[in-house]
Amino acid sequence: MTAIPPQPSTPPDTTYSPSRRTALVFLGTGTAGAYHAGVLRALVEAGVRIDLVAGRGVGAVSAFYAAADAGPRLWDESGIWSGPAVRRLYRLRPLWRWLAVCLGAAALALVLPLALALLAGALYPVVFVMELVAPRAAQGAIATYRDLLAFLLSPELLSSLVPRVATLALFAAGLTLFGAWLSRVVGPLSHRRARGGAWGHALGAPSDAGAAVAWATSGFWQFIRGAASIAEPPAIDLARRFGELLAENLGQPGYRELVLVTHDLDARRDLVFGLLAAPHRAAFLAGGEDAPRPDRAWEVVDLAGAGRDHLVDALAGALSIPLLCEPHRVGFAPESAWRGETHRLCDRPDAAARLLDEVALAGATQVIVVSAVVPVEGPHALSAMRPGLRPRVGEWVASSEAAALDEAIAACGDRFWGVYRISPPHNPLGPLDLHGGYDDRSDRAYAVRELIARGYDDAYRSFVEPVVGASGEDMRAAAAQPAGAADLPLRGRE
Repeated sequence: MTAIPPQPSTPPDTTYSPSRRTALVFLGTGTAGAYHAGVLRALVEAGVRIDLVAGRGVGAVSAFYAAADAGPRLWDESGIWSGPAVRRLYRLRPLWRWLAVCLGAAALALVLPLALALLAGALYPVVFVMELVAPRAAQGAIATYRDLLAFLLSPELLSSLVPRVATLALFAAGLTLFGAWLSRVVGPLSHRRARGGAWGHALGAPSDAGAAVAWATSGFWQFIRGAASIAEPPAIDLARRFGELLAENLGQPGYRELVLVTHDLDARRDLVFGLLAAPHRAAFLAGGEDAPRPDRAWEVVDLAGAGRDHLVDALAGALSIPLLCEPHRVGFAPESAWRGETHRLCDRPDAAARLLDEVALAGATQVIVVSAVVPVEGPHALSAMRPGLRPRVGEWVASSEAAALDEAIAACGDRFWGVYRISPPHNPLGPLDLHGGYDDRSDRAYAVRELIARGYDDAYRSFVEPVVGASGEDMRAAAAQPAGAADLPLRGRE
């Protein structure tokens, strides 16, 4: 092996070049997908050549669409980020909603008579004044008030009806929990040993990613079928059709290689799904040309080969938010490295460094990183704390992603000729504000779809105009070269 001479501290050609192998990396959760859509639209309209798309979280959906030239389904007026289905993503599971109804009914049954009695007591001064001023005119109102007060304090209501309604609601909640626990015991995971209390097994996570996966795949199927009225195929058939479509069209305008990253809770390592062209596929699957890794087969799924059925599993795992959602279960083939085991997949918000490592193994030498998280550059940037499960999970996800992205970009300087980041200077929506939110800075309501326009503007402000525009002369000189012709040896590699 011949060592490459060390490169100077400042490479001789560090300007952006379309002839280098370029990766577009999408990072984020929830509403970040709308921001990705705007950025992708700007890059497509500006003619930026992209050879490889990669993503985690909802960025996996953005990469999934971008790989097959389906980007318009992300940003169009009739696209997936414009319909009402966005509001239904990551809702509470039916079990949790039913329990909330039962417990709310029990609480209401206990509290409502007391609340009405207090309200009647608050109205007593008004009734007393009416009786003093105009007793004859107010005689009907006074009689109605006395009858209502007698009913609210009657033994029949307080000792019979209220306890029965509350008991019935609590019994319904308990029966529901028992049924949920029983379904866990005899369900798909009954053969696997589980520890913990019955409450945890019965309740599970408050949400799941099923609606998000169906939203992503149905939108893509509508793009494929066009005007034809054809029912969406099962997940395995859709995965195979996508793999065939992408493999046949790689190298054509609009089609790009694909890398997705999720986290395997059972293997305690990330799981990487890739569909790459022949020149880079072998090195990617082996973990590098110089020193192949023996355990690489445990964490890489080849979407163009034996793992072609697992594309929807990759999306489901990426869309499963830790703690908020139930992990997605994927069954590996008996001939795979995991010998037919069933593993649980979820997203890992701090996987930015791993994603950049994977696109480097895929041969990328310059990277465009898209994240909807706002970088905090100093004091006076605090935001109001928000109660609730989803806002708190969203804050944790955004904070983890921001810290991991800064560390990843700082650590990968010797792996790429250029790393370009596109992020908003201000994002009024959290990752899980799928109903929109209120922007304190502009004093108005903010819809999720507006992030598409914000991403579009930020892409031009942060990348197209200062980077692509400033490299115009070099880009015209490199336009006649094939992709990869400007990929000089990278520092730190031999």
